[in-house]
Amino acid sequence: MTQNQLPMTPAELDAKIDSAVDAMKDRLAELALKIHSNPELRFEERKAAAWISETAGALASVPVELPFGGLETALRARVSGRNASARVAILAEYDALPHVGHACGHNLIAAGAVGAFCALAQVVRENPAAIDGGFDLIGTPAEEGGGGKIMLIEAGAFDGVDCAMMFHPFDRDLLAHPTLANVWLQFEFAGKASHAAIAPWDGQSALSAVTNTFHLIDSQRVHFRDGVRVHGYVTNGGEAVNIIAGKASCEFSVRATNVRELERVRAIVERCAKAAAMAGDVTLSITARRGYKDLSNNMPLADAFGAHMKALGRAPRRTDPNAGAGSTDMGDVSHAVPSIHPWVAICDENETTCHQHAFARCAASPRGIDAMIVAAKAMARTAAEFVRDASLRTRAREEFERREGATS
Repeated sequence: MTQNQLPMTPAELDAKIDSAVDAMKDRLAELALKIHSNPELRFEERKAAAWISETAGALASVPVELPFGGLETALRARVSGRNASARVAILAEYDALPHVGHACGHNLIAAGAVGAFCALAQVVRENPAAIDGGFDLIGTPAEEGGGGKIMLIEAGAFDGVDCAMMFHPFDRDLLAHPTLANVWLQFEFAGKASHAAIAPWDGQSALSAVTNTFHLIDSQRVHFRDGVRVHGYVTNGGEAVNIIAGKASCEFSVRATNVRELERVRAIVERCAKAAAMAGDVTLSITARRGYKDLSNNMPLADAFGAHMKALGRAPRRTDPNAGAGSTDMGDVSHAVPSIHPWVAICDENETTCHQHAFARCAASPRGIDAMIVAAKAMARTAAEFVRDASLRTRAREEFERREGATS
């Protein structure tokens, strides 16, 4: 056995991973800032996908599949050790938001995932005996309302994957913060237009049905469980002040802490819209857009990630009841394979948060880049530990099966 084929101790492997990430820091920062400066909306991330593929292919010396899984802007790169006893997927997001660009920090998520994967690929290439496992970099488009990960699950992208991970920028370090299950509901009301002054009695106001829907939903909030969020906006409020609106519409996002509660609240929201339509003697059409499942954090994996974060000088908490929760299609991945979605601070606590202009600026700051590098190291270390440690794999799988069994 030659020198570059000798097994490594966990400490030696961690040091090797850290060194590899540090060596590519400038390339990763360049990638993150380039994506940040060229924001692309869901399913339109052509530049980002191409840049990620180019960087990952060069740094890892592996081919990159682009497109992948039937999605134009999805991608995958793979590397394996000698026997690939387990396979870990490291996920990248890279879509932006309308008007506020990368105010969710997906540019950092993408470059951090590339860094973690490429560091592991370099270790495997230089010392195949060091890590007896396999690693995937999966580029997942359209997290912001498009559900790219769900489509990739359905396309079989996670078949044979034993665990999945990513990190998300935030204003604090959290290992296992929850996210909410959600669904989008579009309500379209059709009544009868009429002149609002000459013959208002001859009209049937679709706009009144819209406003009454909002009022009725508000009246039901007293019956929502903690953590439920229902918010909407008017997508069509009529055509002119002197016309009884014959057509009007609104859209609501319904969120809850789990899928069961989501279905209960969704039924309430739809019932309110139906009541408003009945009161106004107008017709109602309901269109549901598939949302995301709640995030099932795998605690053995989260704690392993946390230990590596602490070793890298951070002080993460498991969760924080004072921090709000959103929704992500990583929730769906977490119900398919054991998964983690830790949050890593790129600013001071309560300074700003996701989807704000100030957060977008933080996602291009030196502090944001430094946090991305720490996250890349922690993910690569955790992935390496997972494939090397049979006990961790067993505990992660047992908790996953226990949770999924309890929710099925």
